[in-house]
Amino acid sequence: MSSDPTGRKAVAAVWRIDSARIIGALTRYTGDFALAEDLAQEALAEALVTWPREGVPANPAGWLLTVGRRRAIDAFRRRSTRDEKYAALAHRLSEGGALTGATEPGPAPDDVLWDPDQIDDDTLALIFTSCHPVLSREAAVALTLRVIGGLTSDEIARAFLVPTATVQARITRAKKTLGAANVPFEVPPVAQRPARLAQVLSCIYLIFTEGSSASSGDEVMRLDLAGEAQRLARILSRLMPEEHEAHSLLALLELTAARFPARRGPDGETILLEDQDRRRWDRSAIARGRAALAKAADIGRGFGYYGLQAAIAECHALAPSVEETNWDRIVVLYEALGRLAPSPVVELNRAVAVSMARGPAAALPIVDDLAGSDAFKESHQLPGVRGELLRRLGRVDEARTALEQAIRLCGNEREREVLSRKLANL
Repeated sequence: MSSDPTGRKAVAAVWRIDSARIIGALTRYTGDFALAEDLAQEALAEALVTWPREGVPANPAGWLLTVGRRRAIDAFRRRSTRDEKYAALAHRLSEGGALTGATEPGPAPDDVLWDPDQIDDDTLALIFTSCHPVLSREAAVALTLRVIGGLTSDEIARAFLVPTATVQARITRAKKTLGAANVPFEVPPVAQRPARLAQVLSCIYLIFTEGSSASSGDEVMRLDLAGEAQRLARILSRLMPEEHEAHSLLALLELTAARFPARRGPDGETILLEDQDRRRWDRSAIARGRAALAKAADIGRGFGYYGLQAAIAECHALAPSVEETNWDRIVVLYEALGRLAPSPVVELNRAVAVSMARGPAAALPIVDDLAGSDAFKESHQLPGVRGELLRRLGRVDEARTALEQAIRLCGNEREREVLSRKLANL
């Protein structure tokens, strides 16, 4: 039979949609996260060979899980033919049968490949495992995109502008670290859940932040990365409907992404907020974001770290223009955010809001107080903001010095272009 190109496309689509459920189910069956991820990758490789040649099976996800589980049995058989895990997994499997989906008759009613009542639990447990605090930030991000997002190592590497080998090494180290720490495959107990959920939210937010404001390269945004973070946030808010910060994070991501269509010009250049055509903002994303924020508010615990940021994004989304934005409310929200989670970045953003609400003279002392912060030692953000404030105050020479420093520190080519235009305009 000739190769069918739609087969490879089907493999990619099924993997992107169901990889988390497949890996989660295999982890539950084997009790070994690292082994389950390897088994799922082996099943994926077999599908890439078989489906284009023999056709897409009637139950693609079930096919992948069947192959993965049989590979697990083979692995346990190699370890020990009398191993208890092998016996528990294999006792209901019929003898013989094809290993490919094209001729596979499908599981009998009493041989369910995954329990529909456990699918969500498996996926949620997988999210908490891939974002476990024993992992480094880089490893957690790579592992989350791999096992939850279904991205390949090449795709992750392209998104973060690092070599594929670097991503593969991070994933390998992450799996070894989880195994060495005996991290259980489970949704954390109630007492541990707030801290663990914060780790998960932070991981998703980090993915979105890198996608929405690329730290390096020649693109101001990486929409595939930001979009994957939005998808992860939607999954999490569905799996944890009573967690207000899960809804808040989704709201923040939707409201921020709503401005993406207006952030780039025809040649890919960055368009600043004050110059954006707000008619190009995605109104459906704004509606989704506001609905998620309302859901978070309805849960009734007050806005947290992501809720306050989402409320700020909502102020921008509702304003007809920069001048008509409710900057006083944004200042208050940043003050609340600073009390909840003090950081130099929050304080710098508050300074920008103060400059819009009360003028640059009121904001400049706030920025100057941050000059010694280690958070901005290698960042262009503080000198960029300071240069703009000095420009508005008419202190041109000082503004030029600050902008030149910002250009030297900026790692993103498109943002350097914006700073260079400001410098030229002086």
